[in-house]
Amino acid sequence: MKYECAMLEVKTKLDVLNAELSHHTNRNPFESIKCRIKKPKSIIEKLERHNLPCTIEAIEQNLNDVAGIRVICSFPDDIYKLVEYLTKQDDITVIESKDYISQPKKNGYRSYHLIVEVPIFLTTEKKPMRVEVQFRTIGMDFWASLEHKLKYKQNIADEENITEELFFCADLISQLDRRMQQIRMRIDEANNQD
Repeated sequence: MKYECAMLEVKTKLDVLNAELSHHTNRNPFESIKCRIKKPKSIIEKLERHNLPCTIEAIEQNLNDVAGIRVICSFPDDIYKLVEYLTKQDDITVIESKDYISQPKKNGYRSYHLIVEVPIFLTTEKKPMRVEVQFRTIGMDFWASLEHKLKYKQNIADEENITEELFFCADLISQLDRRMQQIRMRIDEANNQD
């Protein structure tokens, strides 16, 4: 319940930012937002993998992804704007920030990951809770979803070659993201001159 409350706090902040920025720019910075709470079975498996006790304290102290939000943006610059505005809010504490857009993983994965802590207000206490927020473009999300389906728990005979192909595809999608952003910027400039 506490993680659900924290997730809703962060989602509300993102929805407000989306509304305000769309008012100023006449377009939404993000296309969609997905929220999830990690299933108990996954939490237990992760605790066991890290040789941690199966306790509430161990979960709160060691797992940062029990509550998760994925924000799908149209353009890479929208991601950086949303990250900047979200992390500037005085009740958000950034625990961890990983920019896999400018520094992709070896397999080509691109995304911007934040672990944030936000206070939730309960009937008897104010409690800081952690939420993982991932920001991706539509293209990055498309690639990550298909990469997961292609490789998840499979023994792949030619894994090195497949990994190279996936990296190449991720790079093509990144180039497309940049080109689409350039087109949008040209349109914005033309509209501003009118």
